[in-house]
Amino acid sequence: MGYGDDLLVTALASKIKKQFPNRQIVIGSAEKKRAYHSIIYDNNPNISDCRRLDNSKPIHVINYHVGNRPYIDYEKSTRSKYIWKKFKPEPGQIFFTKEEKNEAKKIISHANKYWQDHHHTKHKGIIFLEASSTKLNDKQFGIKQKNKDWGYNNWKELINKIKEDFLIIQSIHKESKKIPGVFSPDNIDFRLACAILNESDLYVGPEGGFGHVAAALNKKAVLYFGGWISPDVIGYDFHENLYYENKLSPCGEYNTLCKHCEEARKAISVNVFLKHIYKVTSD
Repeated sequence: MGYGDDLLVTALASKIKKQFPNRQIVIGSAEKKRAYHSIIYDNNPNISDCRRLDNSKPIHVINYHVGNRPYIDYEKSTRSKYIWKKFKPEPGQIFFTKEEKNEAKKIISHANKYWQDHHHTKHKGIIFLEASSTKLNDKQFGIKQKNKDWGYNNWKELINKIKEDFLIIQSIHKESKKIPGVFSPDNIDFRLACAILNESDLYVGPEGGFGHVAAALNKKAVLYFGGWISPDVIGYDFHENLYYENKLSPCGEYNTLCKHCEEARKAISVNVFLKHIYKVTSD
């Protein structure tokens, strides 16, 4: 529940702005009459900056916040697990600045130079990789993220099988373990990472923020869903969504480490991932 959620609501904001072009559209809590800013909304012509509103113009608050997500059944959810609603997301929108686009192209150029320095053949495409959540050790969200996680060793084994065919760009943050033999740009924020993804051919990683970015940018993606949440809840039909079909799926467990999610990590093998990556890159 972060940047991915922020992206989800941009599709709705676009529709409302078309219907009410004179309104200042903001995202937040209608009950509390409070709006929230996100870097995802930067440069978006459909969403006003809630920190700089014009009080002489009408304001429209989209009621969308951590206590009101359209894919969560709050009445059935408990203190230990989420119960999901059927929900079909629409790809959102992200608007880059000229500087972000230029910086992303520069990083792609460095990545290609990295490839040339280590290979004598052309790569088959550029894969943008996310291998772990920024909230993996967060006090509030850490257990949830550990249940959703595919595991570093799985990612490492997968990348070792494809890094001689594809130029891999790994997104690195403070919770990341760098996978040897792949290009990892330093000191990039989320928006710049998104701009790099925009210059790539494929996103590979867990269900989450970058999956929604890939959808917004109309990029192919192979996503690890595991057994925590279902693609029927939050997935896009044009992505390859790897889900653990099981009577306990989707578990939505966020209070304790889940054995069912551990089974999902084993069931969705490296070879399963490989099959789907080569499927989408050969289309």
